[in-house]
Amino acid sequence: MSQKIDQDHRRFRDIVRGKIKQNLKKYITQGEMVGKKGKDLVSIPLPQIDIPHFRYGQKQQGGVAQGDGNPGDAMGQGEPQPGEGKAGDRPGDHLLEVELSMEELAAILGEELRLPRIEPKGREKIVAKKDRYTGIRPTGPEALRHFRRTYKQALRRQIAMGTYNPKAPKVVPVREDRRYRSWRTDPLPQSNAVIIYMMDVSGSMGDEQKEIVRIESFWIDTWLRSQYQGIDSRYIIHDAMAKEVDRDTFFRTRESGGTMISSAYKLCAAMIDAEYPPSEWNIYPFHFSDGDNWSVDDTVTCVDLLRKQILPRVNQFAYGQVESPYGSGQFIKDLDEHFDDDDNLVTSEIKGKDAIIDSIRDFLGKGK
Repeated sequence: MSQKIDQDHRRFRDIVRGKIKQNLKKYITQGEMVGKKGKDLVSIPLPQIDIPHFRYGQKQQGGVAQGDGNPGDAMGQGEPQPGEGKAGDRPGDHLLEVELSMEELAAILGEELRLPRIEPKGREKIVAKKDRYTGIRPTGPEALRHFRRTYKQALRRQIAMGTYNPKAPKVVPVREDRRYRSWRTDPLPQSNAVIIYMMDVSGSMGDEQKEIVRIESFWIDTWLRSQYQGIDSRYIIHDAMAKEVDRDTFFRTRESGGTMISSAYKLCAAMIDAEYPPSEWNIYPFHFSDGDNWSVDDTVTCVDLLRKQILPRVNQFAYGQVESPYGSGQFIKDLDEHFDDDDNLVTSEIKGKDAIIDSIRDFLGKGK
């Protein structure tokens, strides 16, 4: 019975997985999963999956093979069909919410976008410990008792003693028959990574643009966390000046005034210098803007900072330009012109929510 339940559960998980893959673009563009994240799980609203359940009828209704009816009559004829009946005050059907682990979600994202696995650079700094089951022993906690090996040992003992009767097979383990799983603790190296998010929060970056950044960063986080054992996330906002903030402030702040992108790049470079040695960390800066910089001189400063201080130290620098009716959109053209042959810098134009999935593929599709 337990094995059949496990098989049914696996089949249901496969159905859920298929539904998510089928509707992945909708989930990404509408941000349905963002904000539903728990500690290790994400709740996903799935339509058109019916969970089998018992339905209890009213008393005196009778049951199968009881009450009025003739052979061959369809069961449940008296139940109202969809579209029938009067208006009422009871709630209708709701979408089923299924919980999925972040690892499962990342795997679905990787399969659907065909993202390559990332090969971490730098040495592995942190060493954790992992328990690994390696064999069987006659002592141990009851939680680790190996039932099959226990009964096998009991059968051996009874056959050797001549007490086993094949015509009335009965195996009764005694204390000496019990067998337990044994384990050893192995060191488990962990690769470190840091994501440094930067965003223009000047007046031209409105709520819609920030929502696009929020959705895209959720999926970037999901994938990178599946590739590394340890992840730091840092957040920088800038208009004419840059400052580090927490995640909530990053997505909610809206400033006004001019834009000096170099202020964010200077803070990013200083952060790497002070806290993230490239020999020990895999570094991923992501910058989102509408492409409207203060001046040509500041763009020259940005190019110099990228070439000399940032790109040589990071796995990949990603620039996403969110379309805005107020931004000039020039900055992505300047980056493409200066870094056309540099594999460490990736640019992506995000013209709306429908472009998020292509932008994620642009940023993560190189496996760096």
